[in-house]
Amino acid sequence: MDLMDLLQKAGGDKSLSSLAGGLGLDASKTSALVSALSPALMRGVQKQAQTDGGLDVLKKALGSGSHQRYLDDPKLMEFDVSRDDGNKILGHLFGSKDVSRNVAAEAAASTGIDVRLIKKALPMLAGLAMGALSKNSNSGKSLDSSLPDLLSGLIGGDNSLGLDDVLSMARKFF
Repeated sequence: MDLMDLLQKAGGDKSLSSLAGGLGLDASKTSALVSALSPALMRGVQKQAQTDGGLDVLKKALGSGSHQRYLDDPKLMEFDVSRDDGNKILGHLFGSKDVSRNVAAEAAASTGIDVRLIKKALPMLAGLAMGALSKNSNSGKSLDSSLPDLLSGLIGGDNSLGLDDVLSMARKFF
């Protein structure tokens, strides 16, 4: 299962379409975008869950149900408040704006999608991913048993861009 499958299973098709429409992307470019960003997002979730107390924080975030609203109400993809929430999620997952910028740059290079569009999409996709994880883990209740399998399926193989790869790239600049 990849993030696109997870979003579809959680009923996020309309929200993803709304996001894509706002960016002017067709279905194939949207799929390529999700595939390019998914590994870094899911590795960020995985790394957060592995930190001391991180799994409890993740369960609390998923249990609140607040991220599910992005799946339930596709119109939310049009509002700045949704992007702000997504940027907060990215801050937790990546730790810095530089990592987010590097993830966007790598996704742009691999997909041919303008990096400015990817920078707009990344926080929105982070919110959708958290909503899908929440729905697919019974609002975080089944997270203890399902997270490792779920994330390993979403992260994919070594050919995909991961957070470790991005952090290595970011370190070169500092």
